[in-house]
Amino acid sequence: MPHTCPLLARACAAAFAVTSFAVHAASSDASYPTRPIRLVVPFPPAGSNDIVGRVVAAGLGERLGKQVVVDNRAGGNSIIGTDIVANAPPDGYTLLVISTSFTTNPIIHKLPFDPLKAFSWVAFLGNGPNVLAVNNSLPANSVKELVALAKAKPGQLVYASTGVGSNAHFGTELFKYMTGTNMLHVPYKGGGPALIDTISGQTQICLSSLIQAIGHIRSGRLRALATSGEKRALTLPDVPTIAEAGVPGYATANWWGVAAPRGTSPQIVQKLNREINAVLVLPAVEKQLINEGAEPTPKTPGQLGTHVSTEMAKWVKIAKIAGIKGE
Repeated sequence: MPHTCPLLARACAAAFAVTSFAVHAASSDASYPTRPIRLVVPFPPAGSNDIVGRVVAAGLGERLGKQVVVDNRAGGNSIIGTDIVANAPPDGYTLLVISTSFTTNPIIHKLPFDPLKAFSWVAFLGNGPNVLAVNNSLPANSVKELVALAKAKPGQLVYASTGVGSNAHFGTELFKYMTGTNMLHVPYKGGGPALIDTISGQTQICLSSLIQAIGHIRSGRLRALATSGEKRALTLPDVPTIAEAGVPGYATANWWGVAAPRGTSPQIVQKLNREINAVLVLPAVEKQLINEGAEPTPKTPGQLGTHVSTEMAKWVKIAKIAGIKGE
């Protein structure tokens, strides 16, 4: 009986194991998904991330034939929920909704993860302007009147944000810098709580994502003074931009995307990107998101990665201009 070399036997066994793993992985990717997917929204319910996330989750679940469950994990201006996904298995069953705070948090906070190295980019969902809104009792019906009031009462007007380092925080601080005003900042754990307190009068001002404020504006519970984009919002065509209303050059916007833990199979990433993009162009979904104040914008994973890097660089510059410092 021929003698088998132990080293050769071990090498063959190792090669067989690697081949078997590769075949199994390829098979798993092809059959993905075989169970429900968790979509982590790192903010409370009723905010823009939650609204966009739920619209996309419903459509994606229908296309994949498996439920996509939205899991709200608020805290730390999205850091808690983001960290959960950063440490999740890279198997495509835990995804994350990212937005502007994903690119501003590194400037303000010491993060337990590297935002550029801990994730695989999946899909860009859309973007939309913020809206500068005020409590109905505030005697300001325009941006110019708000600026005059803030200058007459330095440090007395209170603005709510969705958290330290959030888009609302950066955007309002930029507004303060460009108008030479001084307003007190009160951070919240998400857009929903910030809006509720602005409506109730606990705070007077909120630069909110249009997608989460539009219902309150339409119902008359909030007064919209201006929107933050370079052009007027499709859903509020009669409301001027902040630049039009007296602050030339001002422009900020919100955006949303989906990321997965680093190491997620490229085949799974591509499948998710393809299916999410298909959801975004569905007439019913497109109409729903635009009506809420978000413009669906399908992109490739690479384009989302480029967008994230560009946004980070932009907010670093704005932090320096507005004097926003890290903790």
